[in-house]
Amino acid sequence: MNRIDRISAILIHLQSRKVVKAQDIADRFEISLRTVYRDIRTLEEAGIPLVGEAGVGYSIMDGYRLPPVMFTTEEATAFLTAEKLVEKLTDGATRDSYRSAMYKIKAVLKSTEKDYLEDMEGHIEVMENRYLPKDKNESSHLQQILKSISGKQVLNMRYFSNHTQENTERDVEPVGIFYSGNYWYMVAYCRLRKDYRHFRADRISGMNHTGKNFDQQHPSLKSFLKQVSKEKELHTVVMHVPRDTLKYFGDQKYYNGFVSQKELKERVEMTFLTSSLEGFARWYLMFGDMAEIKSPENLKARVREIAGRIAGQ
Repeated sequence: MNRIDRISAILIHLQSRKVVKAQDIADRFEISLRTVYRDIRTLEEAGIPLVGEAGVGYSIMDGYRLPPVMFTTEEATAFLTAEKLVEKLTDGATRDSYRSAMYKIKAVLKSTEKDYLEDMEGHIEVMENRYLPKDKNESSHLQQILKSISGKQVLNMRYFSNHTQENTERDVEPVGIFYSGNYWYMVAYCRLRKDYRHFRADRISGMNHTGKNFDQQHPSLKSFLKQVSKEKELHTVVMHVPRDTLKYFGDQKYYNGFVSQKELKERVEMTFLTSSLEGFARWYLMFGDMAEIKSPENLKARVREIAGRIAGQ
C-alpha cells in the first residue's frame, strides 16, 4: 500500500472509532509507531481536526465528517457476502437493519460497481442445513438484547430450559450474544439463579424491558467465553478409519471436536478433542463397525458397555 492510500485508510480508521491508539494503527497497517506519528502529522497539516497525543490515542473532533467514502470492488463484494450470511443466520429485525444499511452502501457505489454487485448476487448463496429446524432464528430477539446491553436495561424473559424441560420466567442483565453450533446464545446475569448463565436464543418465547436499569459492571463477553472453555475438561481421542468411511462423517466430525487427520498406509488417523466422552461414545456407535478407537482406554470401555447393553435387549 502506498503512502497516500495508507493515510486515507488511517483517516477512515479514525472515523470508525471514538479513540484509536497509535499501536492499533501500527498493527493494522504493519508500520512502525514513528511512521504512524508522521502520518498523523500529515493529516493535521491537511486540516483534519485531530484530538489526542502520542501514547494515548487519537480522535476526530466531534462534528467533523467527510463525504461518504468510496468502496473498492472487493469491499463491496464482502458486504454482499455478509448480507447472505445475515439473511440466513440472524433474526428478522437484524436482517431488516442490514438490508437497509446495504441500500445506503450501494447508493455511494459507482455505476460499474453497482452492475458488478447485481451480477455477483446470483453467484453467492448460503445453504440451510435441511436437518435443522426451519426459522429457528425468527424470534431470537437479537436486536432487543443488544439495545438492552447498550442501555443497561434489565430484561424479563420467558425461557424453556432443555435441562429441566420446564418453562421459567426470570429477570436478566444481558452481557452479550454469540453464535455457536448453528444457534445464537445470550450470556446474562440471571437474577433468579444469582449467577451468570447462557441461554439459547430460540428457546426464549417472550422478552420485555422491565423499565429497570442495572449498575453492576459485568465481565466482558470474551472473558466469560474464555472462562467457560477453561472449565471444560478436554479429552483427546484418536481413532483409525478406512478412507472410504470418511464420507459418512460429514460435518458431524466438527461438532464432535475434530482436530486433525494423518494419512497411514491403508487408513486415516483422526484426532479429536471432546469435553464429553459419553457423547462421543454414542456418536461413535453409529459407525463403530468401520472405525477403531486407539485411545483413550476408558472411551473404549464405555463403548463396549453400551454395545453390551444393546446386545442384551
